[in-house]
Amino acid sequence: MDFRIFTEPQQGATYTDLLAVAHATEQLGFDAFFRSDHYLSMGGGGLPGPTDAWLTLAGLARETERIKLGTLVTSATFRLPGVLAIQVAQVDQMSGGRVELGLGAGWFEAEHSAYGIPFPKDKFSRLEEQLDVITGLWETPVGEKFNYAGKHYQLTDSPALPKPVSPKVPVIIGGTGPSRTPSLAARFATEFNTPFVEFDRLAPTFARVRAACEAIERDPNELVYSSAFVACVGRDEAEFTRRAAAIGRNPEELREHGIAGTVSEAVHAIGRARDAGAERIYLQILDLSDLDHLDLIAREVTSQF
Repeated sequence: MDFRIFTEPQQGATYTDLLAVAHATEQLGFDAFFRSDHYLSMGGGGLPGPTDAWLTLAGLARETERIKLGTLVTSATFRLPGVLAIQVAQVDQMSGGRVELGLGAGWFEAEHSAYGIPFPKDKFSRLEEQLDVITGLWETPVGEKFNYAGKHYQLTDSPALPKPVSPKVPVIIGGTGPSRTPSLAARFATEFNTPFVEFDRLAPTFARVRAACEAIERDPNELVYSSAFVACVGRDEAEFTRRAAAIGRNPEELREHGIAGTVSEAVHAIGRARDAGAERIYLQILDLSDLDHLDLIAREVTSQF
């Protein structure tokens, strides 16, 4: 299994904080550093304020060497698809081909109001067109033009530049929708992610995506199936309880829904996700100052897989 570190900087983190976590991610052998793409905290003051996802990843691209870098997920409401295609391709070049794009429809209306970003009603159809445009721009051969006539976006004679290093930047689509999300994943995704889904719902959610792939005659095994969970682990009960308090979460709720508890409990939780079909785990780290937490997870939990 692959294990990735996933951060929520809108809750309060500087670029320096994120760089320290990214360096720890790389040194401890995790596969990737990912971050959310939000501009407003969800509870708490959020000091010192938000950082932009793709500016952060551009910086980390130059300050790391091995780990993959990406978003879980970029909101389609934040950027025009042509601009986003340029940004992602450039960061991919800056990293030597280590970028992955998680893209979602957007949902947090308050952050749009707070920063003057339009919050359209037809978000899902916009997401579909963004995926069409972004992948179309990247896949257009050099020297040819890309044109697109959609309801929301129109591109005329685009040179479709720059190109990412990778022939195809991995695209991550996630969610729990019964039909539209599986359909988009089948058409566009390299990876399908279940974000904070109960363990007993993982297998049915993955099964819907597999069925959607089969419906368009795509091999469902071409996709990576992943899950994101909050991580909160202690060497003993006291350390686990202390870490749960530090992130403002109830220990029993964490045990029920996350990769949480003592080391043996965390190992068991990962095993449940693996047995349900998850091939990759995103470990949501909410206390970015606690680098010892990452060390414990790497040495005593994920090393068992």
